This record gives sequence, structure tokens and C-alpha cells, in this order.
Amino acid sequence: MKALVITRFGGPEVLELQQVPDAHPAPEQLLVKVEAGGLNFADLLTARGGYAGTPKPPLTAGREFAGREEASGRRVMGYTQWAAFAEKTVAHRNLVWPIPENWTAEQAAAFPVNFFTAYFAYWKAGLLNQGSDKAADARVLIHAVAGGVGTAAVQIGKILGIEMYGTSSSEDKLTRVSELGLQHGINYKQRDYVDAIKDLTHGEGVDAVFEMLGGEHVAKSVKCVRDFGRVIVYGAATGETPILDTRLLYAKGASVHGLWLSYLSANRPLMESAWKQLSEWLAAGKLAPVIGKVFPLEEARAAYILMQEGKNYGKIVLKIS
Repeated sequence: MKALVITRFGGPEVLELQQVPDAHPAPEQLLVKVEAGGLNFADLLTARGGYAGTPKPPLTAGREFAGREEASGRRVMGYTQWAAFAEKTVAHRNLVWPIPENWTAEQAAAFPVNFFTAYFAYWKAGLLNQGSDKAADARVLIHAVAGGVGTAAVQIGKILGIEMYGTSSSEDKLTRVSELGLQHGINYKQRDYVDAIKDLTHGEGVDAVFEMLGGEHVAKSVKCVRDFGRVIVYGAATGETPILDTRLLYAKGASVHGLWLSYLSANRPLMESAWKQLSEWLAAGKLAPVIGKVFPLEEARAAYILMQEGKNYGKIVLKIS
């Protein structure tokens, strides 16, 4: 079968379309004929060899997919650690979900990683009690708000009634995300977001920051929270090692929490609870993946480059078949 292979560790140039052995499911796995795959920053890190647990190359790329289950023919979307960007893939049956009836494969491939990550960010922040006083008065700062997780977080935040602030590199992106429900856009190229949050919240700060930039941004994000605020760290898109002097946490009783979907996905009760809520929102038509661009699998390198440059809006998707 045809697959996108990471031939060695490096940039997008290490990606090659190759013929690989057919996928065969283990007893707890399902075999899926893949139609589309969702590209994530974790895929960039995997290609570079910087993602924890990555096997030695060669290996098939991709961790998010949509297609049809071979045995039943039902349309499914799913999450796996490796090998999603291939004509066929396998995934644990607990990490495969039905595709909403009116969705394309491209939409479905853009759902699992972004929406589960965004959901768990609100969970880690303690803000999932829809309609509660805490959620109603809550403020959240979402970094890279125009990306896949960012646009998912805005949609969930709108459902929860949360005041949302978001950073991005362009006014155009911020305008588009505001149409999803973002109330306060911050162009970080024009203004330091720490100062912007201080002014916009009249010096109070936010309850939580969804942080995936790394480097200096962990410490800067801590400066944005109010008393007992939480910084939820789920990535390092800058490629820089996160920097934080923990003494910065003392004055506000602030805290920093890690979020790693690869780890959480092994917790079956937690994933089932998350899917129960997400599926209810899906059925009500309250969630929809935002797709920026779709590339054929043959142009996967260009897709990786676009993500690497940070110029994408929403999700980047690969059309597999």
C-alpha cells in the first residue's frame, strides 16, 4: 500500500511516498481505509525526531485520519500514534469514532486531535461546568487562536460562555476567528500580549492560558493570569525549550499544567467521557472543524512547510484517496 514515510529525521525534505507492507490489525484494533489525514504540529516534531517515543525511521507519518472501516464499511475518524498517512491504517477501537452524517472525510480528519485537545484544556483549567458561575465569569487566553486547536477552543469556549482572548500574527486571521466567537483578538506582532491582557482585563488577568508556543511564552503566560490562574501547556511550536522560574508562580498562587493527548488517549474512561460531551455538541451542530487548506498526499511536503511557517489558518488536511 502507498504511505507517506519519514525516511530519516529532518525537515519536510525527509518525507517520501513509498510502497509499504499492508497494515494488519491486532485483536483490539480496527483496520481503516484512509481517505484523509489531519496534519498536526506533532507531525512536524515526529519528522524531526523531537516527539517523545518516536520509533527510529523509516516509519509512516500521521496520527489522525478519516475513512471507512474495512470490516463494516462504516465511516469513521480516529487517532493513532503513527501510520495514519497511508492508504490503510490501524487504530485501537476505543480511539475510533463515527463521522457525522453530513461531514466530508476532510472535515472528519480535522476533528480528533484538535477538539479532544481543546476539550481537555478546558478540563485541566477546571472550566467545563457549562452554565456555572465559575465558567460564566471565566476568562481564557488562547495562543495561536487561528490554528486548529485554537479554533476548536474558541468554539468550545463559546458553548461554555467563556470570555476569550486570542493571539495571532495577523488582523485577517483574528477577524476570521472573531466570527467563530472570539471576543478579544491580540495581534502579537503589533502589541505585547502581556500588556494587552493587562489593559483589556483592567489589570486582573485571565483564569487560564492555553499555551503551545514554548520558550519565553510559558513565563509570559503566567504573567497573564489572575489569582490561582492556570497555564495549560500542550506544545512548543517555537521549537524553543520552555523557560519558567517557578518563583513567578508564588505571588498569585498560579500553576502550570501539562497536557499530552498521547498520554491521555490511553485513559479509556477519560476519553469516553470527553467523547460523550463532544458528540452531544456535534449532534447539536455546535462544533465544526475549520479547514484552511487541503493538499493531496503527493504534496505532503508543501503541507508540512506551510505548517512549519505558521501561515495556515485552521487545519491543514491531506487527501489520501
